[in-house]
Amino acid sequence: MKHFVQNLILVILLTILLLFSYAFVQKKTEKFGFSEFYQFLMNHESGQNNERAGEKEDAPAAEKQNSTYRAVWLSYLEFNAYRRSVEQNNENNFRKFFRRVLNRSKKCGLNRVIVQVRPFGDALYESGYFPWAACISGTQGTDPGYDPLALMVELAHKKGFQIEAWINPYRVSSGSDLDVLSTDNPAKVWALSDDKTRNVLSYNGALYYNPSSQEVQELIINGVKEIVENYEVDGIHMDDYFYPTFTESNVNSAFDSLEYQKGLSAGAIEKTLTLADWRRQNVNTLVSAIYQAIKSANADVTFGISPAGNLDNLRSDLQYYVDVDTWVKSEGYIDYVMPQIYWGYTNKEAPFDEILKEWVELAEGSDVKLYVGLQMYRLGTSDDGQSDYQELQDGALIQKEITQLEHTSAVGGYCLFSYQYLDADNKTYDYDSNEFAAKRKKILKETVKHLMEGKK
Repeated sequence: MKHFVQNLILVILLTILLLFSYAFVQKKTEKFGFSEFYQFLMNHESGQNNERAGEKEDAPAAEKQNSTYRAVWLSYLEFNAYRRSVEQNNENNFRKFFRRVLNRSKKCGLNRVIVQVRPFGDALYESGYFPWAACISGTQGTDPGYDPLALMVELAHKKGFQIEAWINPYRVSSGSDLDVLSTDNPAKVWALSDDKTRNVLSYNGALYYNPSSQEVQELIINGVKEIVENYEVDGIHMDDYFYPTFTESNVNSAFDSLEYQKGLSAGAIEKTLTLADWRRQNVNTLVSAIYQAIKSANADVTFGISPAGNLDNLRSDLQYYVDVDTWVKSEGYIDYVMPQIYWGYTNKEAPFDEILKEWVELAEGSDVKLYVGLQMYRLGTSDDGQSDYQELQDGALIQKEITQLEHTSAVGGYCLFSYQYLDADNKTYDYDSNEFAAKRKKILKETVKHLMEGKK
């Protein structure tokens, strides 16, 4: 009987304590009922235990997918920097590198990483069509001894991140020397073939796949399909690299204009179709085919494109030839568009808020989601003659732009270019070698501080 009374008193005291705790925090947790509050206490305690044990779990990928799109680009420049920074380029060191990327990105409130897996007609994964990328192994065609994309997908999902595979469809090389291409590079094989195919074109000191070639389009599509079929990526991503920029004097004679003229002569191209619209048609055909290939392989994988931010330039007859109006207004092209609005509010040619307004108006009534690319890389740079130079010396600029995006209902998120500027203290990224280095690093660190504070 004595033990029963003691136990009863203990239960009563614990009940009073629990009720007191509930009343004490009720103002801060008014959305909770008592049962929810009890669960909150249990979850909170569990979280503390996990933290103490160093085993705090991240949100599952599905939860991240349904939240605001907050991404960062991880480009071939970061992979180059990683490779040069380690004594041994192996799986263990790559895991350390990418874990740091995820941890740093998470602290900045991000939940998605867009990794460049085909920068120059090569691959950061084991491909059946393209050679190993030079940025990861040092020499194009050389196997690094591990599969970077497989590791990144594994680690990203464990951390609660979504991951997109970023490809550049037409770019083969920033130079015109075929010797730097691996022997199994399809671009080199075509360029040196006896058939003298025009699947690879040289323009302005660089090499490109010919956008008008059906063989090229099939190659690019197959490269996308193998990614979606072999890796659990959450999306396929392209940026603004499509056709190169021409001039008034060469636009009708350079690059793939020969194919256009042949098509006109053979009656394969309608005479009413201008060269500019024919080029847009070539890109549209590829984009639509990629969309269909992705959805056929896995309907849950998204396909998005990040074009340049200035709509007037995108609609020009001299460059890009990307038909964003059709992509956004029609079905079967893309799931999202992410214009690179890489300017501040004081830029005279392209002020941030005005350019944003133009894109919001374009996307109005469309099922295509609108995200925005932001310019980390321009922060703290030396005077480049841009009218927003002074504004780019402000570490609060990016967070200010993010805040505006978050209060714009038509915008579903943003992406930062690029990761290395979130990690200014990391000696891996030696991008500051001029007199502005210390000042720039300070501005970048201030920006990151604002990002970390802004996520709370």
